[in-house]
Amino acid sequence: MRSPAEAYAQARTRAAHPELGNFVPTLSFELDDFQRRGCLALEEGHGVLVCAPTGAGKTVVGEFAVHLALARGQKCFYTTPIKALSNQKYADLAARHGADSVGLLTGDTAVNGSAPVVVMTTEVLRNMLYADAPALDGLAYVVMDEVHYLADRFRGAVWEEVILHLPDHVQLASLSATVSNAEEFGDWLVEVRGDTTVVVDETRPVPLWQHMVVGSRMFDLFSEEKQQAGGHEVKVDPTLAKAVAEVDRDGGGHRRSRSGPPPRRGRDGGRRRDDRGSGGPGRSNGRSGPSYRPPSRVDVIERLDAAGLLPAITFIFSRAGCDAAVTQCVRSGLRLTEASEVEEIRAIVDRRTSALPDADLDVLGYWEWREGLERGVAAHHAGMLPAFKETVEELFVRGLVRAVFATETLALGINMPARTVVLEKLVKYNGESHVELTPGEYTQLTGRAGRRGIDVEGHAVVLWAPGMDPAQVAGLASTRTYPLRSSFRPGYNMAVNLVDRLGIADARELLEQSFAQFQADRSVVHLAKRVERNREALDGYAEAMAGEDGTEESLAGFQEYMDLRRRLSEREKQLARQGRSQAKAEASASLEALRTGDVIAVPSGKRAGLAVVIDPGVDRSGRGMEPRPLVLTEDRWAGRLTIADFPDPVTALGTMKLPKRVDHKVPRVRRDLANALRETGLQAPSRQGSRRRRGADTEDPELASLRRALRSHPMHGRSDRDDRARWAERHAKLARENDQLEQRVRSTTHSLARNFDRIRGLLAEREYLDGEELTADGRRLARLWGESDLLVAECLRHGVWVGLGAAELAAVASSLVYDSRRDDGGMPRVPDAAESAVTSTVQLWQDLVADERRHHLDRTREPDLGFAWPVHRWAKGDALSAVLSSARSHGIELSAGDFVRWCRQVLDLLDQIRAVCGGEDPVGRAASDAGRAIRRGVVAVGES
Repeated sequence: MRSPAEAYAQARTRAAHPELGNFVPTLSFELDDFQRRGCLALEEGHGVLVCAPTGAGKTVVGEFAVHLALARGQKCFYTTPIKALSNQKYADLAARHGADSVGLLTGDTAVNGSAPVVVMTTEVLRNMLYADAPALDGLAYVVMDEVHYLADRFRGAVWEEVILHLPDHVQLASLSATVSNAEEFGDWLVEVRGDTTVVVDETRPVPLWQHMVVGSRMFDLFSEEKQQAGGHEVKVDPTLAKAVAEVDRDGGGHRRSRSGPPPRRGRDGGRRRDDRGSGGPGRSNGRSGPSYRPPSRVDVIERLDAAGLLPAITFIFSRAGCDAAVTQCVRSGLRLTEASEVEEIRAIVDRRTSALPDADLDVLGYWEWREGLERGVAAHHAGMLPAFKETVEELFVRGLVRAVFATETLALGINMPARTVVLEKLVKYNGESHVELTPGEYTQLTGRAGRRGIDVEGHAVVLWAPGMDPAQVAGLASTRTYPLRSSFRPGYNMAVNLVDRLGIADARELLEQSFAQFQADRSVVHLAKRVERNREALDGYAEAMAGEDGTEESLAGFQEYMDLRRRLSEREKQLARQGRSQAKAEASASLEALRTGDVIAVPSGKRAGLAVVIDPGVDRSGRGMEPRPLVLTEDRWAGRLTIADFPDPVTALGTMKLPKRVDHKVPRVRRDLANALRETGLQAPSRQGSRRRRGADTEDPELASLRRALRSHPMHGRSDRDDRARWAERHAKLARENDQLEQRVRSTTHSLARNFDRIRGLLAEREYLDGEELTADGRRLARLWGESDLLVAECLRHGVWVGLGAAELAAVASSLVYDSRRDDGGMPRVPDAAESAVTSTVQLWQDLVADERRHHLDRTREPDLGFAWPVHRWAKGDALSAVLSSARSHGIELSAGDFVRWCRQVLDLLDQIRAVCGGEDPVGRAASDAGRAIRRGVVAVGES
């Protein structure tokens, strides 16, 4: 029961903030302090940045912005980074406020776009801002959900574009996961958006317990004191440390413990399973073995189920691994559902997949996928069909699927919290190499554990593997470092739009206001301070250099003397380099003169002694490669020597007659040849030192002149000369360091504006810009978005796609959006009718890259033809099974989900081409026809 004081305070708040008072009763829970502070800031007219852990309920603040817009007769745009999250949020808001009040815009989906509340991807809002769309009229609030996505190196720049371009009167509600530099981001928002309230909350609404599975046992990761106190000291549970030590001592063998109790918290009893034997992959027979066998995925799910720790998400950093995990569970007979639940699952699956063509169900793996769902297990990754992923998401949220095996893409935005999160590994492939998870990634993944309002606590489970140190895992789990780093940089499309809307001067000023430049400028603040401190130190060194006289004349005289010393030292080094270069040239010439059968002396090193030349190793290609003779020594070693083995020129001591073919890899051949070498009676000369003349530098006139000038200088005989010289050397070293620091400061400051100027230079050369005006080609570029925007514009400008049919245009266009997940080494197939267009497209790309290199700009991505043949066959009307089979026969592994995803990327580009070319243009007509041909079957399912 509230106290009178609390009731009075609440009454005052309600009077001052009536809309919050109207909003709170619609909720099924009490607002947390951070949620209340965020909502109060919005109603008071401030922008707000809310940073809180995953699952803390940040979206309540965004939903309050929606409430304010509807209550005040204004508009609110709710933006998200991905279409799946937009779809999910649209469903939530439509259920809450009614379908008439809420719209959805995601590029390929448009529902009620004129509604007062519209959910959209951030790219859609960016495009509206550049086009000054009428839909912006009356806009009062923009919610940027998952705003930390601006760190994404591919699409993050869009978020900053929106923040910078939104009209000043629009209130921004930015929702972010916990980041370690929230205050810095908030400072930037204040600078570019005005009054912004920063609300940071680092408390998880549902406590998270950390565990580690070793063999068949589950342990707490932290000691009991650490778990309870939540302190900063990292202390591993001693029983865990002991268990890991025992396994390591036993050679990594897997022991099944007789006890192995599950965790003591949060149990709700296990589910029924099919009867089956105790054997199976990963099960132990109780004996230690020479190699560690981790528990099978089925074992892990069973243990979690018995401990009441389902539903669970197991993160596997591999699509194939996720699919294999589901197959393992199904084949084992695992069942996590009741009969009544199976009927509900079937109804939802039928509703979600009713639009899928029956002919495609087998190739989609529909029946295997459905069986897994009926047993309560599923995979979730980017390679799945969108309809399949969305079905899994709904079933998981409803509690009907209780074990999901997912890639890390699930950790972004989608509302799929679980009671437990399992990490099979702490290493992932980032597209280039295998890297360890960062503390931020670990936090983001495990943040899914613990459902607010359902679970009293969440659980994170790491599967131990040989070489894994629990102390390092504990450090990873206890570190909350997740810095937000801007990925913003100007591109071609952005540049022409900025020039068109703002002019060059204002565009440069806007770029200077970006979060990227804000962070860059802050990063050089400490460098600038170091420069200033160094300048003060240099003044002190100069004073010491002046000596006891302390006069400017004395200082100038000593600086003149030190300049002579410097020039003398540089001349000596120059002559030494020339001597080494000459010696190297002489040695190289002598090696080139060697012939097969020559006996030489290797002067030093492990191969010192006599050697016979088997192959002179002289480069005959004209590429200027140094000779590398193949020799055999007295001790039977055979290999190639280089110039590095000969500080002086080498001469033949004699010759040996060799067989026409010497196979030096055969031991007997090496033995016989070494014996013959010793029998020649030749002797390696003893080294008397290098034959290069020493002291030749004394004959250099410039060097002699510098030495005379130094000796005759008045400072040379001073008693304090050496002491002052030491200060001078310190001065010179620090001056060099300071010059480098100043260069770093200059290169960082205004870096985005300078890059913008370089882009403008290239665009002006190619006649997309005429001063501050856009040419006709520039206006076309302003309506093309994507990684290869300028290359698309160049292809349209030069007409290289004119005459292509619909399917052929789709094939060529795919090369500008498709990105192979890995290099399979195969040669992609290109339709015959498109070969000329492909050749011309690649040539335009090569020309563009050459210009980008000259202007010191990032290179446009090379066209990738890996999807050309599949999309061509699909546009021609082939069945999905035939398309995927044909792709495999050409070395391209495509899942059905990947196929649909890339088709939609191609459709997006084709729609842009159709829009900029117009219906009367032949390329525009081909793009329109290609779009209709591709939008069928599984590709069309889910599009509106």
